[in-house]
Amino acid sequence: MGVKGGFVIGFGVEYVLGSKAGRERYEDIRRWWGQLSSSPAVHSAADRTKAVAADASRRGLQVVQSGVEKAGSAVRTRLHKEDSTDRLVDRLETNSRKGPRRGPDTATDAFRGSTGT
Repeated sequence: MGVKGGFVIGFGVEYVLGSKAGRERYEDIRRWWGQLSSSPAVHSAADRTKAVAADASRRGLQVVQSGVEKAGSAVRTRLHKEDSTDRLVDRLETNSRKGPRRGPDTATDAFRGSTGT
């Protein structure tokens, strides 16, 4: 069920419950909500919840920043580090500039270890 379906069902349920409850029940709910929202206990609980959420978000941000810094330093290290593939490419380029080596002219020369030069 999509968002629209949920909205339609929710609207229908609210309409049925609201029409059955009537005006008196509506006034009771409003009075109850007014008492709840003006309660000092509710206000202090809301303030504590906000403080805990703010602290958790700060800690979460620090964890994310630390992870980003670690990943960044790892990438920098890998980019600036001369690894074995760089050395292999350099050797291949050096050998290709020297020209191809000449192998033995015949199979007999190959088995004797002769270079054919």
